[in-house]
Parts: sequence; structure tokens; C-alpha cells
Amino acid sequence: MNLKQKLSTNQKLTILLVLMSAFCFFLSVSRVIVSGTSYFLFLNWNLFLAAIPYFLTSSISSRKRGRLQQFKIVGVSIAWLLFFPNAPYILTDLFHLRIETSVPKWFDLILIVSFAWTGLLFGFLSLMKIEKLYSNIFSNNQVAVLSSIILFMASFGVYLGRFLRWNSWDVINSPSHLLFDISDRVINPFEHPRTWGVTILFGFLLNIIYWTIKLLRSPQSAEENTKEEYFII
Repeated sequence: MNLKQKLSTNQKLTILLVLMSAFCFFLSVSRVIVSGTSYFLFLNWNLFLAAIPYFLTSSISSRKRGRLQQFKIVGVSIAWLLFFPNAPYILTDLFHLRIETSVPKWFDLILIVSFAWTGLLFGFLSLMKIEKLYSNIFSNNQVAVLSSIILFMASFGVYLGRFLRWNSWDVINSPSHLLFDISDRVINPFEHPRTWGVTILFGFLLNIIYWTIKLLRSPQSAEENTKEEYFII
């Protein structure tokens, strides 16, 4: 049995994500060496935060049964939901392209997009694991609706992080101030047009990207692609 047969799909994806993360790290270190500045090294921390949801969902299995496992699933799901916005958040680091540096813009674009795409994959693959986990409880349509809602919630979390500078751990460090900012925007939505403009539009973008990836990964899509390739040959 060769290595390809021994590795599961999840293991292959994990290896791919690790290699992509290593590539991102290589780009950021190369930039430091060339420019002599460590400005974009913070992207490695952002990518680490984006990877947490993926490894959280990898730590639980829907096959196991028992009350202890159920408590673990609930606990991991809550922690996952808090950290999940960190995955799409890296997309907003494209704002930093406005800064003038000695490094060519094309290199910084490749650098940030590499981090952003890797972060998105960490997040989206973890969401797929969550879907699989809760497919034993809810119908497929209910899971799909739940996923779309989560993506809009993540978009709102991205707004809180990018524009109000809140972090995932502020739920513990400063819960009252965080709750005030959230409730004020929910109670008085028309006083915060940027909040809901970012949340709604960015939420639609995340849904478009996510469901496109889901469609391409579906067995039916794979079967159709195989038939098309066979026909062309």
C-alpha cells in the first residue's frame, strides 16, 4: 500500500494547509530580509489565529457517543464560533497595500493574498467539519441555513476586529464593553451604516466563496468533471 492510499482526505488537507502556511511564512521572512523591516510579520500571528478553528474541529469526532463527548462538542463549538472570524479577517489585511514601502506592490499583494487564501481555507474547511458534525442533528437544509448565518456572523466579527479593534479573547477580558458595542449596533442599526454595510456585503462575499467551493467539492460535480474529461479524451 503506497502513501497516497494510507492518508485520509483530512490528513491530505492538513498537510496541504501546513505546506501553504510554510509558504506564507517563507514569503514574510523573505520580505524581512529584502526590506530590513518586520512590518508584515504580524500576518503569521493572524494566520495562526485563523488555523485555530480548523484544529478545534479536528479534535472532535461525530462517531463517538456519550455524554462526555456531547459536552466536548458543545464546548468546542462555542470556542470555534469565537475564533472563526479570524479566518476571513485576513482578507481585510489587503488594506495595508495602501502603505508605501520599498518593497514592490506586486510582492506585497502576493504575500497578503497567500495569507488570506490560506486563512480562508482553514476557516471554510473547519465549517465543513461543523456541518458534518451537526448533520446528525439537523436536516441538510437546516445545516445549510445555519452555515450561511454563521458566515454573516463571522462578517460581523470581522467588522468588530478591523474597525473597532476587538479580539476573540475580549469576550473574557472585556465582555461588558464588547457587549455594549454589539448591542448598540443591533438596537440602533441606522446610526451605524458602515457596520451593516460591511457585515452584509462581506457576508454575501463569504457565502459566495464558500458555496462555490462546496459546489466544486461535491461528489456530483466531481463525477460530471470526470465524465467531461473522458468525453474530451
